[in-house]
Amino acid sequence: MAANEIGGKRILLVAACALVDADGRVLLAQRPPGKTLAGLWEFPGGKVEPGETPEETLIRELREEIGVETKAACLAPLTFASHSYDDFHLLMPLFVCRRFWGTPQPQEGQVLKWVRPRQMRDYPMPPADEPLIPYLIDLL
Repeated sequence: MAANEIGGKRILLVAACALVDADGRVLLAQRPPGKTLAGLWEFPGGKVEPGETPEETLIRELREEIGVETKAACLAPLTFASHSYDDFHLLMPLFVCRRFWGTPQPQEGQVLKWVRPRQMRDYPMPPADEPLIPYLIDLL
């Protein structure tokens, strides 16, 4: 088994961000039609590219996906998800960001919504994201 495999499945490293507004709400993005898991709600973020840290990934992804800027010092690690899908194993650190510049605007056809942590269970999410909700409820 290769070093980047678990149980014969490749490991996919994805960084996610709980962007928190001044009201204590978290930004969720709905995956657009045509994408895997379309219609499900998730935290903004994306795949960590070779040579990137998870923080660098989030700075890039937040800019590309929702048009906001932040800095590595504004990203605080909270927890992580480890979930096996059929063809890969997802490892996803979740960061919290309360300091960012700009107003989130969908850049990739997704729908954005500010949600209170206790209401997140009302939004269908990918299996890897669901276990992260209690950590945000406890924090916020």
